[in-house]
Amino acid sequence: MKVARVIVDVPSMSIDRLFDYLIPEKYEDIVEKGMRVIVPFGPRKVMGFVVDMQNDSSIEKLKSIVEVMDMTPVLTDELLKLGTWLADTTLSFKISTLQVMLPQILKAKYNKELKLLVEGEEELSPVLKSLFVGRAVVSFSEIEERNISYHHIQKAIKDGYVEVQYVVKSKETKKKLTWVRPVNPLLLEEALVDIPKHAKKQRVIIEYFLEDNEPLPIKQLEGKLHTTRSTVQTLVQKGLLETYEQEIYRDPYENRNFEKTDPLPLTTEQAEVIEPIHETIQKENHDVFLLHGVTGSGKTEVYLQSIQKAIEKGQEAIVLVPEISLTPQMVHRFKGRFGSKVAVMHSGLSAGEKFDEWRKIQRQEVQVVVGARSAIFAPFRHLGIIIIDEEHETSYKQDDTPRYHARDVAIFRGEFHQCPVVLGSATPTLESFARGKKGVYKLLTLSKRVNNQNMPEVDIVDMREELHKGNRSMFSFPLQEKIQERIQKKEQIVLLLNRRGYSTFVMCRDCGSTIDCPHCDISLTYHRKQEKLKCHYCSYEIPMPKLCPHCESESIRYFGTGTQKVEESLQQTFPEARIIRMDVDTTRRKGAHERLLAQFKDKKADILLGTQMIAKGLDFDNVTLVGVLAADSMLHIPDFRSAEKTFQLLTQVSGRAGRHQLPGEVIVQTYTPDHYSVELASQYDYEAFFGHEMKVRKAFQYPPYYFLALITISHPNHPYVIQVTQRVAKKLNEMSNNQTKILGPTPSPITRIKNRYRYQCMVKYRNEPNLYTNMRKIVQEFEHEIQNKDLQINVDFQPNHMM
Repeated sequence: MKVARVIVDVPSMSIDRLFDYLIPEKYEDIVEKGMRVIVPFGPRKVMGFVVDMQNDSSIEKLKSIVEVMDMTPVLTDELLKLGTWLADTTLSFKISTLQVMLPQILKAKYNKELKLLVEGEEELSPVLKSLFVGRAVVSFSEIEERNISYHHIQKAIKDGYVEVQYVVKSKETKKKLTWVRPVNPLLLEEALVDIPKHAKKQRVIIEYFLEDNEPLPIKQLEGKLHTTRSTVQTLVQKGLLETYEQEIYRDPYENRNFEKTDPLPLTTEQAEVIEPIHETIQKENHDVFLLHGVTGSGKTEVYLQSIQKAIEKGQEAIVLVPEISLTPQMVHRFKGRFGSKVAVMHSGLSAGEKFDEWRKIQRQEVQVVVGARSAIFAPFRHLGIIIIDEEHETSYKQDDTPRYHARDVAIFRGEFHQCPVVLGSATPTLESFARGKKGVYKLLTLSKRVNNQNMPEVDIVDMREELHKGNRSMFSFPLQEKIQERIQKKEQIVLLLNRRGYSTFVMCRDCGSTIDCPHCDISLTYHRKQEKLKCHYCSYEIPMPKLCPHCESESIRYFGTGTQKVEESLQQTFPEARIIRMDVDTTRRKGAHERLLAQFKDKKADILLGTQMIAKGLDFDNVTLVGVLAADSMLHIPDFRSAEKTFQLLTQVSGRAGRHQLPGEVIVQTYTPDHYSVELASQYDYEAFFGHEMKVRKAFQYPPYYFLALITISHPNHPYVIQVTQRVAKKLNEMSNNQTKILGPTPSPITRIKNRYRYQCMVKYRNEPNLYTNMRKIVQEFEHEIQNKDLQINVDFQPNHMM
């Protein structure tokens, strides 16, 4: 008897374990670990993952697997192990950790088909030959009806003769093209004689195929010969041509020509830092390197040449970049160097494109994947290097369950494959830099820019003094002067509006009240374009009122600075300037981000104005001035990392200026010019900032000196939430050692979201070996209330923000 151990798709604590199922005889030879199956569970049928196999079971009466969903495993052995580790370290359900590794399409409802990959059926076994007679695609339901052994199918898949296709019921998962080819080239010559004189288009098509009888996509044929589909159909009806469908990969970059690039000569510093990385690739050792290099110091070239080394050894590479710097520039660099060996994965792709990129990786057709956070789960089998660029970015941490950090997953996979992990940044997180200093990570430094250009000069402007001088505009006099100068010289300007934690709200000047969301404890944000007030937490929206809802005064207006408002002021101050605005509103549509950057690169604009999305990864040779508006808006958010985030943002955006021949200049506008993060960012002095900030962290017992865990509890009933949070805090106190601090219960900074009240506890600890186990026990104790009373308990062991 063969038994599969399955994790079923029922997210519940009591069911979060392995269930044994009998493998029916017809599936015996084909079920493998990492495949998805349909199994009976109670009165219904559910999907599950096979995570183990054995020859017997302690359960007497076993139910059988109903259906096998995959012919080849969708998860490797390593990814199954990773799933278990993730579930333990993030307190998630095992099913959630396995599903997060797969593309969206594999979670949809679909039918399966078997598709022939070879011309004719000669290569197939007799059983499959009879199945495919005269056709290229067969539905799986027919295979089931005919009782064909899956063993034959699996062998044909391994030999590369057939493949399984998933056809999503709601949407097509494969992109198909209609092709045209001659039925028999000999018939064409005869037909040419019989074609009537007026049928000129038919004649053109036949003459084309007489010269070249290779198949051609119908669209291409129409474009090439200026003909129509109806003409092609006429020739099909005459039996001269035939049309057929062929699947193609949806390649988001298919219409681009990436210029082939060669490795660049390395500077002395680059050669020094690349040597230990190459050595670990060569010896197949696992090490974590922290590459601390100033902006423009050539970190990307170090990445590219390290990947080259892994590829030469027949290994693969994963490169993670933050979503917002997954710009065409980054893709160009990797596609230019490694061509079709690169798959790209990010949120701008459609579900179908993502699925196709994932299949290229799964079929081992590519050796490099460049992508945002989730690309860390790429199903490679021979990893040679993992690179995380801009490692300080908070987007590497997932905020929903499973709350994993891509860096931790990378290190787990690096250990498994015995390969190096490279973390790169001009402004590493304090935690990473402290590990580098301690020798837990190997610290590598690039202190100079590649072309020995100086870092741009930074000028800090005190906006309080500007007010004293009578300047009420949002642009200081020095910034106005420099912008004017650059426009005359035909050089370009990047303006960053630091908007995080700084939104446009509506307030009545008479009674002082703001317009708040009725479902969340937060003020509504004003959207100028639609003249609406919106809640960014629950999507509630209302038209902008003419009168104050509280006192009916007409003195109601919005406060704060949005990018639209800055753009209007720019147009008034510099009427001759051509401006491109980049923010959430202008980059919503697919490809918009890329199109706007291409316009700026082609010098079709003088000023690029944007939010955080323009702060990193951009490299334009004509940008000589960077202006930062409201540099300190982040300093006033209740977050112990606010100084660190301000320093990182200012350093990153300053690095956009003067990257090539022309020298760069930066103007930072602030109301707190003497704050150490603003001051030290203007001097590019990361070491001094690190020293100062570490003292602050030590004094207040924050990371990296202490670890944090944040427990957030929410429910529609206010007193009930307080009571549950008190019970959780009490239990934690009883279970923890004396050095561990339990802070709370306290209301969350935003106490109500979507009509749910939110309270939190924070655990500060240095050494609490049983914290994960204890937390799991506590959550299990509340299982009944979670299932039946709409209670939510979220535990985050690496909170990025305290909201």
